[in-house]
Amino acid sequence: MAGAQQSLLVTGAAGFIGSHVAQALAARGDRVIGLDNFDSFYDRGVKQANVGEVERAAAGRFQFVEGDICDATAMQRLFDAERFTGVIHLAARAGVRPSIADPVLYARVNVEGTTVLLEAVRRARVPRFVLASSSSVYGDAEKVPFAEDDDVSRPISPYAATKRACELIGATFHQLYALPVACLRFFTVYGPRQRPDLAIAQFLRRISAGQSITLYGDGSTSRDYTYIDDIVAGVLAAYDRVDRFGYRIWNLGGSNPVTLTDLVGVVERTVGRRAEIERRPEQAGDVRRTFADLARSRAELGYSPATTLEEGIRRQWAWGWAR
Repeated sequence: MAGAQQSLLVTGAAGFIGSHVAQALAARGDRVIGLDNFDSFYDRGVKQANVGEVERAAAGRFQFVEGDICDATAMQRLFDAERFTGVIHLAARAGVRPSIADPVLYARVNVEGTTVLLEAVRRARVPRFVLASSSSVYGDAEKVPFAEDDDVSRPISPYAATKRACELIGATFHQLYALPVACLRFFTVYGPRQRPDLAIAQFLRRISAGQSITLYGDGSTSRDYTYIDDIVAGVLAAYDRVDRFGYRIWNLGGSNPVTLTDLVGVVERTVGRRAEIERRPEQAGDVRRTFADLARSRAELGYSPATTLEEGIRRQWAWGWAR
């Protein structure tokens, strides 16, 4: 649908991925309403800075609204006031380890909040819905790479379980109301504006300052790191094409897993300093590896991640240093 101006709601627009998606949509000429409730999971000032960056780049095509996706009345007011051509739903309570500490909160925000939005979309007859899922739904699968039709019935964290539940709720709304729904399984996204609690952001900050970092396990666990620009390209392609598929799950990853030990090495080379490492046992809920099978995304979305880990971390470092 690139070419025809859209009017989109982007939830989680003050966050890492959401702010980049909102900015990219505005850059291609779409009108964007960004929604966020400034959840206290991390500093509000970081999110406000993200919104400011989008506003400066968007040339008047971005409007920010503070609100909670779990507030059904507020969401209905928003959908009554705006005529959206689509919703890209990126708001969520994120993080595997915190979800183990507070599973009820994660269920409420992720599952209830998504259902509130889908019901608002149904009532307003919005023609398409894109949902952020996660590679965590694959659990500790032995088969690699992870493909969209693999068994995902054994999540190992409440966060993963809520993301799978959101996929199923999306499938239900498609079946009942013929709503086109795309579920995007993101694989360890990084880059400028990354959440400050995530590993790469922490490693850049702490290693450059001469502070120690904590590594869980022996360093052999691996992740399929994906640069933010590649993720954004996949999100926009899924939004533009989901109506051709009705309901569809797509992996968005880098398809090049890197071990934790090697990741630290890349960060060390980027900042020009050796890491001081404190080792601890592996933590409950953490998977041994992630690895995206991109055959479906390449064929159906034209998705082709282009940013190497070394280049992506260099860009994240340059952005953080400049700020």
